[in-house]
Amino acid sequence: MAEHDMSDKEKQYFFNTPQQSLPFFLKGSNSYDWGMKNRLARIFNPDSGKTVMLAFDHGYFQGPTTGLERVDITINPLVPYADALMCTRGILRSVIDPSVQNSVVMRASGGPSILKDLSNEQIAVNVEDALRMNVSAMAVQVFVGGACETQTINNMTRLIDKCNRYGMPVLGVTAVGTELTRDARYIGLAVRILAELGAAVIKTYFVPEFETVVASCPVPVVIAGGKKLPELDALRMARNAIDAGAAGVDMGRNIFQSDAPIAMIKAVRKVVHENMSAEHAFEFYQELKNS
Repeated sequence: MAEHDMSDKEKQYFFNTPQQSLPFFLKGSNSYDWGMKNRLARIFNPDSGKTVMLAFDHGYFQGPTTGLERVDITINPLVPYADALMCTRGILRSVIDPSVQNSVVMRASGGPSILKDLSNEQIAVNVEDALRMNVSAMAVQVFVGGACETQTINNMTRLIDKCNRYGMPVLGVTAVGTELTRDARYIGLAVRILAELGAAVIKTYFVPEFETVVASCPVPVVIAGGKKLPELDALRMARNAIDAGAAGVDMGRNIFQSDAPIAMIKAVRKVVHENMSAEHAFEFYQELKNS
């Protein structure tokens, strides 16, 4: 039986202080339920409103990518500096230490390899399995304008329906093949379609006039790192994306293929979370690299 409240302290009801209902910090996310917001707040830093995601899911279609031959050796040292890990369930279970506190965004679509038509993807992860692994979001790739456009859009909408039952956000990834134009008109089209159909976060490529892409998207947009660039160029891309309204970066090759990966991810964090210029972040990178 519960004990009686025997405290002599006068009860405080704060009659003159209305209970606050603060808006959620993330763009377009205020109407989600508590669990969905909580998962998003693990991915995005509530103080800066942004995220540095570390992408190392490349092997799901291209095998042992350069820099990912031994994920246990090349990625695990970077984990403490990432807000979120973008990976597959196979790598998560077999390589990543379960005691880490990072949020996880799990790649949920797949099927074809680089030897086939990449747009022919299906849902490859069960939502219940993702919940067993305590992930914070599931990611699905959509090939707007690709051969299997409708199929991949349907993959995303079916996954969103299932994830909504559990308060699980879905990150929609806009795929860009060699046959698709990479400009603000195309990226803006793809991003808006994914948001309209229910994706909670969008991952896409940085392009000129990126501010128009972000302004017309009602949910947070993070940029993909894309191909390996010189470190200063990668930091400039991150800076320009943040200035254009991006809510963060999801970088892979520009970090784990860097000459000094730990120094690079720390420099990226300076740009994203501390508003540092690309040039100063590059100096910071060089100091760490040479120390």
